[in-house]
Amino acid sequence: MDAAVYAVHLTGTDQSFSCAADDTVLRAALRQGIAFPYECNVGSCGNCKFELIEGQVNTSWPEAPGLSEKDKQRNRWLGCQTRAMGDLQIKLRTGDKYRPIHTPVRTSARLVSSRAITHDISEFSFELAQPMTFASGQYALVQMAGVTGPRAYSMSNVGASATALSFQVRRLPQGAGSAALFEQLQVGDAVEIDGPYGMAYLREDAPRDLLCIAGGSGLSPMVSVARGAFASEPLTSRQLHFVYGARLPADVCGQDMLAALPGWPERGSYQAVVSGMDVDAPLPEGLARGFVHDWVDQAYGDQLADMEIYFAGPALMAQSLLKLLIARKVPMDQVHFDQFY
Repeated sequence: MDAAVYAVHLTGTDQSFSCAADDTVLRAALRQGIAFPYECNVGSCGNCKFELIEGQVNTSWPEAPGLSEKDKQRNRWLGCQTRAMGDLQIKLRTGDKYRPIHTPVRTSARLVSSRAITHDISEFSFELAQPMTFASGQYALVQMAGVTGPRAYSMSNVGASATALSFQVRRLPQGAGSAALFEQLQVGDAVEIDGPYGMAYLREDAPRDLLCIAGGSGLSPMVSVARGAFASEPLTSRQLHFVYGARLPADVCGQDMLAALPGWPERGSYQAVVSGMDVDAPLPEGLARGFVHDWVDQAYGDQLADMEIYFAGPALMAQSLLKLLIARKVPMDQVHFDQFY
Protein backbone atom coordinates (compact mmCIF):
# COMPACT_ATOMS: atom_id res chain seq x y z
CA MET A 1 0.00 0.00 0.00
CA ASP A 2 1.32 3.48 -0.87
CA ALA A 3 2.42 5.69 2.02
CA ALA A 4 0.14 8.52 3.16
CA VAL A 5 1.03 11.95 1.76
CA TYR A 6 0.85 15.16 3.81
CA ALA A 7 1.05 18.87 3.00
CA VAL A 8 3.93 20.92 4.42
CA HIS A 9 3.70 24.72 4.37
CA LEU A 10 6.58 27.12 4.99
CA THR A 11 5.24 29.71 7.43
CA GLY A 12 5.42 33.28 6.18
CA THR A 13 5.79 32.26 2.54
CA ASP A 14 3.65 31.01 -0.30
CA GLN A 15 5.75 27.84 -0.55
CA SER A 16 4.43 24.38 0.24
CA PHE A 17 5.22 20.82 -0.76
CA SER A 18 3.91 17.31 -0.25
CA CYS A 19 5.70 14.80 1.96
CA ALA A 20 5.04 11.07 1.94
CA ALA A 21 5.02 9.39 5.35
CA ASP A 22 7.98 7.22 4.35
CA ASP A 23 10.10 10.17 3.20
CA THR A 24 11.94 12.82 5.21
CA VAL A 25 10.84 16.45 5.27
CA LEU A 26 14.17 17.57 3.78
CA ARG A 27 14.31 15.12 0.91
CA ALA A 28 10.64 15.54 0.03
CA ALA A 29 11.23 19.30 -0.21
CA LEU A 30 14.30 18.88 -2.42
CA ARG A 31 12.43 16.49 -4.73
CA GLN A 32 9.98 19.33 -5.36
CA GLY A 33 12.54 22.06 -5.94
CA ILE A 34 12.35 23.72 -2.51
CA ALA A 35 15.71 25.30 -1.58
CA PHE A 36 15.83 23.64 1.86
CA PRO A 37 19.25 24.19 3.56
CA TYR A 38 21.33 21.05 4.21
CA GLU A 39 24.82 19.59 3.96
CA CYS A 40 25.50 16.06 5.23
CA ASN A 41 21.94 14.65 4.97
CA VAL A 42 22.63 12.09 7.73
CA GLY A 43 22.01 13.99 10.99
CA SER A 44 25.51 15.22 11.82
CA CYS A 45 25.91 18.80 10.61
CA GLY A 46 22.66 20.40 11.78
CA ASN A 47 22.28 22.60 8.69
CA CYS A 48 18.78 21.30 7.92
CA LYS A 49 17.19 22.42 11.21
CA PHE A 50 13.66 23.80 11.05
CA GLU A 51 11.14 24.97 13.64
CA LEU A 52 7.90 23.03 13.88
CA ILE A 53 5.02 25.52 14.15
CA GLU A 54 2.09 23.16 13.78
CA GLY A 55 1.57 19.43 13.30
CA GLN A 56 3.15 16.19 14.46
CA VAL A 57 6.40 14.55 13.36
CA ASN A 58 8.68 11.71 14.38
CA THR A 59 12.41 11.33 14.06
CA SER A 60 14.55 8.43 12.88
CA TRP A 61 17.45 9.41 15.17
CA PRO A 62 16.54 11.20 18.42
CA GLU A 63 20.21 11.40 19.46
CA ALA A 64 21.48 12.86 16.16
CA PRO A 65 24.50 15.12 16.93
CA GLY A 66 23.21 17.85 14.64
CA LEU A 67 20.48 18.75 17.15
CA SER A 68 21.25 20.18 20.60
CA GLU A 69 19.11 20.05 23.73
CA LYS A 70 18.47 23.76 23.29
CA ASP A 71 17.21 23.08 19.77
CA LYS A 72 14.82 20.45 21.08
CA GLN A 73 13.47 22.85 23.71
CA ARG A 74 12.74 25.31 20.92
CA ASN A 75 10.85 22.64 18.95
CA ARG A 76 13.51 22.44 16.27
CA TRP A 77 13.99 19.30 14.21
CA LEU A 78 16.42 17.97 11.63
CA GLY A 79 14.86 17.85 8.18
CA CYS A 80 16.98 14.85 7.17
CA GLN A 81 15.80 12.75 10.13
CA THR A 82 12.17 13.92 10.45
CA ARG A 83 9.04 12.38 8.96
CA ALA A 84 5.59 13.97 8.89
CA MET A 85 2.69 12.33 10.70
CA GLY A 86 0.15 14.78 9.27
CA ASP A 87 -0.02 18.20 7.63
CA LEU A 88 2.70 20.55 8.90
CA GLN A 89 3.52 24.23 9.29
CA ILE A 90 7.28 24.75 9.55
CA LYS A 91 9.61 27.73 9.73
CA LEU A 92 12.98 27.93 8.01
CA ARG A 93 14.99 30.26 5.82
CA THR A 94 15.53 28.87 2.34
CA GLY A 95 18.59 29.71 0.23
CA ASP A 96 18.97 29.54 -3.53
CA LYS A 97 22.31 27.69 -3.29
CA TYR A 98 20.41 24.67 -1.97
CA ARG A 99 17.95 24.45 -4.86
CA PRO A 100 18.57 21.07 -6.54
CA ILE A 101 20.20 21.17 -9.97
CA HIS A 102 18.94 17.61 -10.53
CA THR A 103 15.82 16.18 -8.92
CA PRO A 104 16.67 13.50 -6.31
CA VAL A 105 15.07 10.13 -6.94
CA ARG A 106 14.76 6.95 -4.89
CA THR A 107 15.45 3.72 -6.70
CA SER A 108 16.42 0.15 -6.00
CA ALA A 109 19.85 -1.02 -7.13
CA ARG A 110 21.98 -4.15 -7.14
CA LEU A 111 25.68 -4.57 -6.48
CA VAL A 112 27.37 -5.63 -9.70
CA SER A 113 31.07 -5.45 -8.78
CA SER A 114 33.69 -4.35 -6.27
CA ARG A 115 37.42 -3.84 -6.58
CA ALA A 116 40.19 -2.90 -4.17
CA ILE A 117 41.94 0.44 -4.70
CA THR A 118 44.17 0.38 -1.59
CA HIS A 119 44.37 -1.82 1.50
CA ASP A 120 41.35 -0.01 2.98
CA ILE A 121 39.55 1.67 0.04
CA SER A 122 37.41 -0.21 -2.48
CA GLU A 123 35.11 0.84 -5.28
CA PHE A 124 31.58 -0.57 -5.27
CA SER A 125 29.43 -0.36 -8.42
CA PHE A 126 25.64 -0.63 -8.45
CA GLU A 127 23.22 -1.08 -11.33
CA LEU A 128 20.18 1.18 -10.93
CA ALA A 129 16.58 0.15 -11.54
CA GLN A 130 15.85 3.77 -12.55
CA PRO A 131 18.37 6.09 -14.29
CA MET A 132 19.80 8.98 -12.27
CA THR A 133 21.27 12.24 -13.54
CA PHE A 134 23.86 13.89 -11.30
CA ALA A 135 26.65 16.43 -11.47
CA SER A 136 30.26 15.35 -10.91
CA GLY A 137 31.08 15.69 -7.21
CA GLN A 138 27.61 14.94 -5.85
CA TYR A 139 26.67 12.11 -3.49
CA ALA A 140 23.83 9.67 -2.89
CA LEU A 141 22.34 7.96 0.15
CA VAL A 142 22.63 4.17 0.25
CA GLN A 143 20.31 2.15 2.49
CA MET A 144 21.51 -1.40 3.13
CA ALA A 145 19.72 -4.26 4.84
CA GLY A 146 20.67 -4.56 8.50
CA VAL A 147 22.14 -1.04 8.72
CA THR A 148 20.23 1.61 10.65
CA GLY A 149 19.84 4.70 8.50
CA PRO A 150 21.29 5.47 5.07
CA ARG A 151 24.98 6.17 4.42
CA ALA A 152 26.16 9.07 2.26
CA TYR A 153 28.69 8.08 -0.42
CA SER A 154 30.02 10.24 -3.24
CA MET A 155 29.93 8.97 -6.79
CA SER A 156 33.24 8.45 -8.61
CA ASN A 157 31.75 8.20 -12.09
CA VAL A 158 29.94 10.86 -14.12
CA GLY A 159 26.26 10.79 -14.85
CA ALA A 160 23.70 12.02 -17.36
CA SER A 161 20.87 9.49 -17.10
CA ALA A 162 23.36 7.11 -15.46
CA THR A 163 22.24 3.49 -15.20
CA ALA A 164 25.02 2.67 -12.71
CA LEU A 165 26.75 4.42 -9.81
CA SER A 166 30.22 3.75 -8.41
CA PHE A 167 31.35 4.71 -4.90
CA GLN A 168 34.91 4.62 -3.57
CA VAL A 169 34.55 3.84 0.13
CA ARG A 170 37.11 3.63 2.91
CA ARG A 171 36.71 0.86 5.45
CA LEU A 172 36.30 2.33 8.93
CA PRO A 173 37.08 0.21 12.03
CA GLN A 174 33.77 1.06 13.73
CA GLY A 175 31.74 1.87 10.61
CA ALA A 176 28.54 -0.14 10.30
CA GLY A 177 28.01 1.04 6.72
CA SER A 178 31.49 0.18 5.49
CA ALA A 179 31.38 -3.14 7.36
CA ALA A 180 28.20 -4.05 5.50
CA LEU A 181 29.78 -3.12 2.17
CA PHE A 182 33.10 -4.88 2.75
CA GLU A 183 31.91 -7.94 4.67
CA GLN A 184 28.25 -8.63 3.98
CA LEU A 185 27.02 -7.28 0.65
CA GLN A 186 27.39 -9.76 -2.18
CA VAL A 187 27.14 -9.28 -5.94
CA GLY A 188 23.45 -9.32 -6.79
CA ASP A 189 22.29 -8.04 -3.39
CA ALA A 190 19.77 -5.18 -3.41
CA VAL A 191 20.02 -1.76 -1.79
CA GLU A 192 18.02 1.47 -2.02
CA ILE A 193 19.79 4.52 -3.44
CA ASP A 194 18.48 8.07 -3.07
CA GLY A 195 20.11 10.98 -4.85
CA PRO A 196 21.76 13.05 -6.07
CA TYR A 197 22.57 15.48 -3.27
CA GLY A 198 25.33 17.94 -2.45
CA MET A 199 26.51 21.40 -3.53
CA ALA A 200 30.21 20.63 -4.16
CA TYR A 201 29.61 19.77 -7.80
CA LEU A 202 31.64 20.72 -10.88
CA ARG A 203 31.00 24.29 -12.07
CA GLU A 204 31.40 24.00 -15.83
CA ASP A 205 30.90 27.74 -16.33
CA ALA A 206 33.79 28.77 -14.06
CA PRO A 207 36.51 30.59 -16.06
CA ARG A 208 39.42 29.31 -13.96
CA ASP A 209 41.83 26.40 -13.71
CA LEU A 210 40.75 23.68 -11.24
CA LEU A 211 42.39 22.45 -8.06
CA CYS A 212 41.06 19.18 -6.60
CA ILE A 213 42.28 18.16 -3.14
CA ALA A 214 41.37 14.76 -1.71
CA GLY A 215 42.13 12.67 1.35
CA GLY A 216 40.91 9.17 2.21
CA SER A 217 37.63 8.30 0.47
CA GLY A 218 37.38 11.96 -0.53
CA LEU A 219 39.08 10.48 -3.57
CA SER A 220 35.67 9.48 -4.97
CA PRO A 221 34.06 12.91 -5.55
CA MET A 222 37.36 14.45 -6.65
CA VAL A 223 37.87 11.72 -9.26
CA SER A 224 34.31 12.39 -10.42
CA VAL A 225 35.05 16.13 -10.69
CA ALA A 226 38.22 15.41 -12.67
CA ARG A 227 36.43 13.03 -15.00
CA GLY A 228 33.61 15.52 -15.47
CA ALA A 229 36.04 18.37 -16.16
CA PHE A 230 37.88 16.40 -18.84
CA ALA A 231 34.56 15.51 -20.49
CA SER A 232 33.26 19.09 -20.38
CA GLU A 233 33.40 21.14 -23.57
CA PRO A 234 33.46 24.51 -21.71
CA LEU A 235 36.50 23.38 -19.68
CA THR A 236 38.70 22.10 -22.52
CA SER A 237 41.13 25.00 -22.12
CA ARG A 238 41.45 24.65 -18.33
CA GLN A 239 44.20 22.91 -16.39
CA LEU A 240 43.33 20.57 -13.52
CA HIS A 241 45.70 20.10 -10.58
CA PHE A 242 44.99 17.08 -8.34
CA VAL A 243 46.52 16.72 -4.86
CA TYR A 244 45.99 13.63 -2.71
CA GLY A 245 46.77 13.67 1.01
CA ALA A 246 47.68 10.35 2.65
CA ARG A 247 49.28 9.17 5.87
CA LEU A 248 51.63 6.59 4.36
CA PRO A 249 52.78 5.56 0.87
CA ALA A 250 50.48 2.51 1.05
CA ASP A 251 47.51 4.90 1.26
CA VAL A 252 48.36 6.79 -1.92
CA CYS A 253 45.92 6.30 -4.79
CA GLY A 254 44.11 7.91 -7.69
CA GLN A 255 46.90 8.60 -10.17
CA ASP A 256 46.03 5.64 -12.40
CA MET A 257 42.43 6.82 -12.75
CA LEU A 258 43.54 10.30 -13.78
CA ALA A 259 46.18 8.96 -16.17
CA ALA A 260 43.40 7.17 -18.06
CA LEU A 261 41.69 10.47 -18.92
CA PRO A 262 42.07 11.61 -22.56
CA GLY A 263 44.35 14.64 -22.49
CA TRP A 264 46.27 13.68 -19.34
CA PRO A 265 48.96 14.81 -18.49
CA GLU A 266 48.86 17.73 -20.96
CA ARG A 267 45.87 19.22 -19.12
CA GLY A 268 46.48 17.81 -15.64
CA SER A 269 48.94 17.16 -12.84
CA TYR A 270 48.93 14.85 -9.82
CA GLN A 271 50.80 15.06 -6.52
CA ALA A 272 50.51 12.81 -3.46
CA VAL A 273 51.53 14.21 -0.07
CA VAL A 274 52.17 11.89 2.92
CA SER A 275 51.99 13.14 6.49
CA GLY A 276 52.67 10.06 8.64
CA MET A 277 56.26 9.17 7.73
CA ASP A 278 59.15 9.67 10.12
CA VAL A 279 61.23 12.70 9.10
CA ASP A 280 64.30 10.46 8.72
CA ALA A 281 62.54 7.80 6.62
CA PRO A 282 63.41 7.82 2.90
CA LEU A 283 60.58 9.20 0.77
CA PRO A 284 59.47 7.10 -2.21
CA GLU A 285 60.02 8.76 -5.56
CA GLY A 286 57.26 11.12 -6.65
CA LEU A 287 55.81 11.71 -3.18
CA ALA A 288 55.97 14.88 -1.10
CA ARG A 289 56.23 14.95 2.70
CA GLY A 290 54.00 16.96 5.07
CA PHE A 291 50.42 18.02 5.54
CA VAL A 292 48.42 18.50 2.38
CA HIS A 293 47.30 22.05 3.23
CA ASP A 294 50.91 23.14 3.80
CA TRP A 295 52.00 21.63 0.49
CA VAL A 296 49.11 23.32 -1.34
CA ASP A 297 50.08 26.66 0.20
CA GLN A 298 53.72 26.26 -0.79
CA ALA A 299 52.95 25.01 -4.29
CA TYR A 300 50.21 27.46 -5.28
CA GLY A 301 50.29 30.36 -2.79
CA ASP A 302 48.76 33.49 -4.30
CA GLN A 303 47.56 31.49 -7.34
CA LEU A 304 44.83 29.97 -5.16
CA ALA A 305 42.68 33.07 -5.49
CA ASP A 306 42.57 32.50 -9.26
CA MET A 307 41.49 28.84 -9.06
CA GLU A 308 38.20 26.95 -8.77
CA ILE A 309 38.86 24.77 -5.73
CA TYR A 310 37.19 21.48 -4.78
CA PHE A 311 38.10 19.35 -1.78
CA ALA A 312 36.87 16.31 0.13
CA GLY A 313 38.38 14.27 2.93
CA PRO A 314 38.79 13.99 6.70
CA ALA A 315 37.35 16.81 8.82
CA LEU A 316 40.75 18.02 10.07
CA MET A 317 42.06 18.24 6.53
CA ALA A 318 38.98 20.17 5.42
CA GLN A 319 39.24 22.59 8.34
CA SER A 320 42.93 23.24 7.66
CA LEU A 321 42.29 23.84 3.97
CA LEU A 322 39.41 26.19 4.67
CA LYS A 323 41.57 28.20 7.07
CA LEU A 324 44.30 28.41 4.43
CA LEU A 325 41.92 29.54 1.69
CA ILE A 326 40.45 32.23 3.90
CA ALA A 327 43.95 33.46 4.77
CA ARG A 328 44.79 33.53 1.05
CA LYS A 329 41.63 35.57 0.43
CA VAL A 330 40.14 33.06 -1.97
CA PRO A 331 36.54 34.11 -2.76
CA MET A 332 34.27 31.57 -1.11
CA ASP A 333 32.13 31.22 -4.22
CA GLN A 334 35.20 29.58 -5.81
CA VAL A 335 35.48 26.99 -2.99
CA HIS A 336 33.34 23.84 -3.08
CA PHE A 337 33.05 21.14 -0.41
CA ASP A 338 30.32 19.23 1.41
CA GLN A 339 30.37 18.95 5.19
CA PHE A 340 30.63 15.39 6.48
CA TYR A 341 31.55 14.50 10.08
